Order: sequence, then structure tokens, then C-alpha cells
Amino acid sequence: MTAIKPILLVEDNDDDEVLCLRALKTANLKNDIVIARDGAEAIDMLFGAGRPGPPGGLPFALILLDLGLPKISGLDVLKRIQEDDVIRRIPVVVMTSSNLDEDKITSYDLGANSFVRKPVAFGEFSEKVAHLGLYWLLINEMPD
Repeated sequence: MTAIKPILLVEDNDDDEVLCLRALKTANLKNDIVIARDGAEAIDMLFGAGRPGPPGGLPFALILLDLGLPKISGLDVLKRIQEDDVIRRIPVVVMTSSNLDEDKITSYDLGANSFVRKPVAFGEFSEKVAHLGLYWLLINEMPD
């Protein structure tokens, strides 16, 4: 049986982090959630000493990535992910308050699997996150 891999949530906003965690818990997903609060921390968790799991394997089942991050932007994190032949296989969902076409286009050009605008209302935000988790973790099929 394959171990359940954690989700990497890359989010610098405390309120959005709490809402995301609550929505994923409500969806009854069994994955642990690992939180990076800036782009540099996310890079370290993906490639450096903070990386979970065995060397050479996919350390996360899913990456939920904000674009407006301190230290290293979400777009720069996406660029770094795409440079690695193994890590780029992890589905990346960009979750941001931006509704700019430029951010959408650039995110997809850099390998994002999905672009989701964060809604302002908690109920809508919670529903979107729960659906994302269910799709990417239970419906979508990934290699081991």
C-alpha cells in the first residue's frame, strides 16, 4: 500500500491558511498538511533539508501555491519546480486573489495544473478548496 503523502500549502496570509486547513479537514482528506509561509521555505521543503519522504520520490501529493509570497514569489517557485524532472510531476494548484490574465497565463506557462481565484466569502472559499482536494487527491491518478 502506498503511503499517504502530505499536501504542501504555500500561503503567507494567516486567515487564508486557517480557511484552507478548515476546508481540507471538512473534506475528510487524510493527508497531512505541511505549511510554507514564503517562497524560500517552499523551495527548501521541496528540494532541501526540510523535504519529507524518501530521496528521489515525490515528497507531496499536491502543492497549493499562492502567488504573492515574501522572499521568493509564487511564480519563481513554479519556475524552480519545473526545472526538476521529479518534482514537476506534483500537481500544482495556484490559489491567489489575483484575477489578472497575465498571472493566469504565466502560471500555466510555468506548469501550473490549475489556477483558482480565492473568493472573499468563507463558504465559497471552503467549497472550492474542498473540491480541489477531492479532485487532485482522490480522482486524479498520479504515478507512484
